[in-house]
Amino acid sequence: MTSMIQKWGNSLALRIPKALATEVRLAEGEQVELQVTGDGVLLKPRHRKRYRLQDLVAGIKPGNRHAEVSLGRPAGREVW
Repeated sequence: MTSMIQKWGNSLALRIPKALATEVRLAEGEQVELQVTGDGVLLKPRHRKRYRLQDLVAGIKPGNRHAEVSLGRPAGREVW
């Protein structure tokens, strides 16, 4: 698959074909990482890490738990 480098302001831009963007799950506005390699430039998507609730809860330890916080007396119909 080939593409063309084009001028964009004072920079150069690379148009990524839709089929390739779909294959690597790239969307408009998404960040990518560029690295210079011996053969040229490597472009890698920087997908946000997805967290699972199960993994987050497993990270709760006695040392990082917070004490209960008092919010004062009920101000309406709250049930405490």
